[in-house]
Amino acid sequence: MIIYQETSYICHAICKNIRFMEIKDARFVISNTEVSKCPAGDRPEYAFIGRSNVGKSSLINMLTGRKGLAMTSSTPGKTMLINHFDIDGTWYIVDLPGYGYARRGKEGRENIRRIIERYILGRESMTCLFVLIDSRHEPQKIDLEFMAWLGENGVPFALVFTKADKQGTTVLRDKVEAYKARLLEDWEELPPLFITSSETRKGREELLDYIGTLNEMVRNTPSGADVAAEGE
Repeated sequence: MIIYQETSYICHAICKNIRFMEIKDARFVISNTEVSKCPAGDRPEYAFIGRSNVGKSSLINMLTGRKGLAMTSSTPGKTMLINHFDIDGTWYIVDLPGYGYARRGKEGRENIRRIIERYILGRESMTCLFVLIDSRHEPQKIDLEFMAWLGENGVPFALVFTKADKQGTTVLRDKVEAYKARLLEDWEELPPLFITSSETRKGREELLDYIGTLNEMVRNTPSGADVAAEGE
């Protein structure tokens, strides 16, 4: 796995040599609840996760340029499976269940928690986890606790602020800066950070460039997806 401190440093060094990556083909592969039933871990894998109704499916559709690839719903908590999408036959996007949906009930929330944790801790080919944050809201306890758990387990992640089009530029900037300040109360260094809008496609090029950079790192690392070993 790629620890984000090393990732940020290396990306700056090689990103200038990576051209904007455009997705040519994206298709659904499989949905399941067990890591053991996921596709063979023979290529880089980028998982997307966040609280229910954060705009995860819309972001995936925007990145791939395939409207309807990931199912969207106005009802929170609909994604309850690990969903794999093949991208150009060379890497995967993974749509993970949303966390924190209260109306699922205690048993339902616990089941989703197990699915998420088993995937994140057991999927060796997961190159980076993108944690989605609704840019309109103040830092939420559930998101901060989830990121702390990722840090404790050495999981590489990046932050993706969604729904940037839902507020003015100044308000958006202030919200993001406030969020970064809150994170620095607990973290020595910030993870990679992206600001996006599924409506205006803001942040699409930056996210795909970042994924392209990580793909390049994986290809140039003998151990494949386990790039973090370089920095240990």
